[in-house]
Amino acid sequence: MHRPFWKVFKAVLMSLGALALLAALLFVSANFYMLGRTKGKIEGELSRCGSETVGIVFGTSHWTRSGARNPHFEGRMNAAANLIQLGRVDHLLISGDNSTRYYNEPVSMWRDLRGRQVRDGDMTLDYAGFSTFDTLARARDVFGVERALLITQDWHLPRALFIGEALGLEVTGCAAPERAVAGIWRLKLREWVARVATLGDLYLWEREPHFLGPLEPLQIMPRERDRLLLPSGMFRASGPASGDDTVRGSAPDSPSSTPR
Repeated sequence: MHRPFWKVFKAVLMSLGALALLAALLFVSANFYMLGRTKGKIEGELSRCGSETVGIVFGTSHWTRSGARNPHFEGRMNAAANLIQLGRVDHLLISGDNSTRYYNEPVSMWRDLRGRQVRDGDMTLDYAGFSTFDTLARARDVFGVERALLITQDWHLPRALFIGEALGLEVTGCAAPERAVAGIWRLKLREWVARVATLGDLYLWEREPHFLGPLEPLQIMPRERDRLLLPSGMFRASGPASGDDTVRGSAPDSPSSTPR
């Protein structure tokens, strides 16, 4: 009686072990596939990042759970401001979470960048960047972006670049500066899992963004040094202005816009 039971138990264990090994191989393979596809499109030094008309800045919280300033937020804002000042990008599309009236990533980024001497006219806010996928899908479908420089940390860029290319965008990545912080391994591990989930989003269940809306092409103002060369009243734009508000951008038709 005991012998057949042990054989069955052993067979079940071997099957589970084989499935676990297969899952691990698929997990690692999916990550290396995404890393390999995007490796040559990431620049790690701000001064060497390529020039693009539009830079997309991905949202993150201004503060950590402990109440300290988020170093990843600081790195992205530092990179975005420097790229504008270096003339590597002309306009920033700032996309993030605005899920409640008390949590608004785009406005936090806008305020921070204003403090770094970035002009209001050089920024457009997207209040419905709930995720990396939503940010890039809305950049294409709402703001009319076709080419962009993606601005975020180097561990986030492979997934962002992969999604952007899958959506038909021409994208390159500029890694935001980063300093060593406690717990960074958790973020990188979560990113490995997110890369695998991204393949499912794109090729299995054909994910759609939470909110879209009418096309609102970015209004791109000339740089200060170019302004003197243009006749009065002229500006370079990819489409009509989206409004006269100081903080320009698009939010979904709901009480609270959303992200991540």
